[in-house]
Amino acid sequence: MLAYVVRRLWQMIPTMLGVILLIFFLFNWVGGDPAYILAGKMSSPEQIENIRKQLGVDQPYYVQLWIFIKQILTFDYGASWSTGEPVSQIILTRLGPSLTLLIPLTIIQTVISIILALTVASVRGSLTDRMVMMLCTIGMSISILVYIIVFQYVLAYQLSWFPVQGWSDQFSQNLFQYSLLPILIMLVVSIAPTLRLYRSFVLDEINQDYVRTARAKGVGESRVLSVHVLRNASIPIVTEVMASLPALLIGAFLIERFFGIPGIGREIIIAVERSDFPVIKAITVYIAVLTMIFNLIADLISK
Repeated sequence: MLAYVVRRLWQMIPTMLGVILLIFFLFNWVGGDPAYILAGKMSSPEQIENIRKQLGVDQPYYVQLWIFIKQILTFDYGASWSTGEPVSQIILTRLGPSLTLLIPLTIIQTVISIILALTVASVRGSLTDRMVMMLCTIGMSISILVYIIVFQYVLAYQLSWFPVQGWSDQFSQNLFQYSLLPILIMLVVSIAPTLRLYRSFVLDEINQDYVRTARAKGVGESRVLSVHVLRNASIPIVTEVMASLPALLIGAFLIERFFGIPGIGREIIIAVERSDFPVIKAITVYIAVLTMIFNLIADLISK
């Protein structure tokens, strides 16, 4: 096991170098000169050159690349171009609200999807199975913007069951008041594709020889599904959950923006609008690192 972990960690190095090079070249060649963006339209060549020196973009590309690598190794990406706040502080303060949404969402979504997948798979080919799959297809075809607008207008504005938007400094208030409607919306949006995926995992196992052997021994259908089938289907389920966790941090940007939640996703939108490259680069690198780490954890769990 230790040798496997060491080998996987060693394989991450060239992958991470590729990510670093891709990010560096995209932001330096495709993103344009940040000095012109920060200087504004009414600026002189002297002002632009002074900004370039302050940002260090007047240096040769190999020097800028080495500076970027040192920032990654030291976790110090400097200050935000738009607010002057340290990038590391921005990420730390925005991580809490995102996790307040995503951790309960992941737990609830996984549990409900597994229960529904086992239930639907047990009656595969029936009218119930077809109806559920049809509803999933309809649900997946509707944009998340529609869910946000309808739920926010009906449940929050018209019925006043939830606050329309907001966030506070109290964790309990955020979890049990402000995050309930966003979690509900993300659950409705994500349950359809997750249910379809988990159902396919269950169906891959439900006709295996060990399942037929268990049934031949007189094991009840509920025990066959909840113990024998779920035990083996949980391997791809865990892999899928772990692999999707990093993407969830930025995948909720519309929810965070519409509900005024100061999370990572909302921060990315603000950074893009302001061309705040240090924040965008830092979050991109962290998401890449988290993706590799969670994939490793998923592989270790399934071994």
